[in-house]
Amino acid sequence: MNYEEVVKEARGSIGDSCKVCQVCNGMGCRNRIPGPGAKGVGDTAIRNYQKWQEIRVNMDTLHENKPVDTSLELFGRTFRYPFFAGPVGAVNMHYSDKYDDLAYNNVLVDACAKAGIVAFTGDGMNPEVVKSAASAIMAADGAGVPTIKPWNLQTIQEKMELVKKAGAFAIAMDVDAAGLPFLKNFEPPAGSKTVGELREIVQMAGVPFIVKGIMTGKAALKAEQAGAAAIIVSNHGGRVLDQCPSTAEVLPGIVKAVGGRMKVLVDGGIRSGMDIFKALALGADGVLIARPFVTAVYGGGAAGVQCYVKKLSEELADTMAMCGASTLNEISREMIWSS
Repeated sequence: MNYEEVVKEARGSIGDSCKVCQVCNGMGCRNRIPGPGAKGVGDTAIRNYQKWQEIRVNMDTLHENKPVDTSLELFGRTFRYPFFAGPVGAVNMHYSDKYDDLAYNNVLVDACAKAGIVAFTGDGMNPEVVKSAASAIMAADGAGVPTIKPWNLQTIQEKMELVKKAGAFAIAMDVDAAGLPFLKNFEPPAGSKTVGELREIVQMAGVPFIVKGIMTGKAALKAEQAGAAAIIVSNHGGRVLDQCPSTAEVLPGIVKAVGGRMKVLVDGGIRSGMDIFKALALGADGVLIARPFVTAVYGGGAAGVQCYVKKLSEELADTMAMCGASTLNEISREMIWSS
């Protein structure tokens, strides 16, 4: 199975809300929700993709010809590549009922672990989603990152106990999910967190904690103050607030604010190994990719995931070789160009 076949198969198993575009750039779905679209006019998801394309890479083949090493060390674990599958929830509502969240996470976590990376799993109103994700992560020897939504502290504590038993090497929270309708209407109240509340959640985790949904240097410093080990620069794929800047635009400023003191990951419109290279050149330690992994699972199950990981890894390795970087640490800002 190749990636073209994965996309073709996905078109036959994903519903009308997602058009399974050859390149997932936000243009086809725009603001279609339910579906993979973004909030408002759908501008933020489109901007996420387009801004990575405006960055170019600087070719330089006058260097020692040696093998390329794409491995990344994160929180004591070494991964084959510096990219991970991002968390996706309610797949049966947004895509089709071929999978529900439980089945989707089971396929994704195992396939990613076998490919040498990890999957971030989603969360939802159904408590079985986190339970299933925890089981899948436990079966993968802790190779997964459960992502808990910013519920009230009691609910977070209940979910935290489940994922801690799974032996996950890290735990995340997508704080930007505060903008999702079902959290806004949740009782007791859920949503945004103070630094003090976030610190309590970080301490509750007991393992490296990742805060997803950081879009400013100021917010990054707050996450650092709360004790987070890493952040994910993310606008939730444009699904929670329209008219946001792209993640590519804000990443350099956030790296300047906290880079070197905490791990900085980024998502949003990253679709190729070359895009991954650009993100690392802007200072990110690694990236997350979400929507295309849905295509991979729906189009080929575990084999589809393996196929997509292979595509990304080969593109990344080729870009590194052609720009003069044999390791991730050698990727630098001078290897990219932007107007």
